[in-house]
Amino acid sequence: MHSLYTVLFYLLTPFILLRLLWRSLKAPAYRRRWNERFGFYDKTYSQNVVWFHAVSVGEAEALFPLLRLLQTRHPGLKLLITTTTPTGSARVQAVFGGKAEHVYLPYDMPFVIGRFLTAFKPRLAVIMETEIWPNLYAACGRQQIPLFLINARLSEKSARGYRKIPSLIRPTLEHVSLIAAQTADDAERFVQIGAKPDSVRVMGNMKFDIEIAEETLAQGRRLKASVFGDRFVWILASTHKNEEAPFLNLYPEIKVEIPDLLLVIVPRHPERFSEVKNLCEERGLKAVMRTSESPCTAETDVYDVYIADTMGELKMLYAAADVAFIGGSLVPVGGHNLLEAAAAGVPVMFGPYMANFKEIAGGVLAHQAALQCRSPEEIIGTILSLYADPEQRTELADRARVFLNENRGAIAAIAELIEAAIPKGG
Repeated sequence: MHSLYTVLFYLLTPFILLRLLWRSLKAPAYRRRWNERFGFYDKTYSQNVVWFHAVSVGEAEALFPLLRLLQTRHPGLKLLITTTTPTGSARVQAVFGGKAEHVYLPYDMPFVIGRFLTAFKPRLAVIMETEIWPNLYAACGRQQIPLFLINARLSEKSARGYRKIPSLIRPTLEHVSLIAAQTADDAERFVQIGAKPDSVRVMGNMKFDIEIAEETLAQGRRLKASVFGDRFVWILASTHKNEEAPFLNLYPEIKVEIPDLLLVIVPRHPERFSEVKNLCEERGLKAVMRTSESPCTAETDVYDVYIADTMGELKMLYAAADVAFIGGSLVPVGGHNLLEAAAAGVPVMFGPYMANFKEIAGGVLAHQAALQCRSPEEIIGTILSLYADPEQRTELADRARVFLNENRGAIAAIAELIEAAIPKGG
């Protein structure tokens, strides 16, 4: 089965490249640095690194506090951070540029993986969440590179898929030294698909250990005062295609009840910035880009929608908002991390699709620390209720902070395991 997988990967490579080229029509970054995806590098990098992989922005943001902790404890530690997406790459470079090596994760082909491992000679491989690559894992096993899966999660749907190919997945998981699962259910599913039971531990979710610097919160408050003024700011965070339209359609009706309403939209993908502006204008709504630096105060109330056409500012924007709606949850994407909003002290709403954050969503609802809306009518009713009741907004935010604090600690525990696994000299 492993050989068949490798042959299929080689055969599919032209189609993978065509997909990158297609995506680059809207996001030019996808056509850059293809050499890294094939293990070719235009300079010499540090070797004997501790290597961390985070697919995109969400995984990278959860990883950063762990990396900062390790660098504080081991100032000489050489780090490599790989990502898969350009947005994840941009975020790594913005936060860790100069403090760690960074390239794209290479494709899972033996010769490509061989070039990658030769270039960096990792002493330890640490993969965020659920990235199972048979050739990569096998190569780590052959070279005796300890391999960890951290913050690991596995949905029942994904587990069912993996259980259909046990002859590929079970041998692959034999090369994993540790799986630090988010929940007991995740741990059980990893064992069911072939992980060694003694390699699986329930360690909690690293995303609860989110850090928001006081200066970031202060920047948000300054933005609120100088650009938004006294307007009621409702942020739609990390939205996807077809997700903004329902809110824009509801905006005129809500505006009647909330005259000072300002809708702040933060599209998940930068290639959609202009698309969202067009959606606003098609409905007769006046939209402004953040980069224009135009004020949107009550005194200059000419804009209905403020589009954040920047990257890496979501935490700051949360701090400038009165209410947050978590994107990816009104369309069947699976939701995004609501804990950033909770850490910023803003009350949270989200839609019916939160499969990617099922446990977190269930936890905040059980603590009455967020509000779920399953229809346009519920969205209208909820935002009007929150607008009319500042005390309710404060209570939601306070309960969310309590929930967040009660679940912290995964990063410290995982850091200890990583430190114990780093070969001496690190």
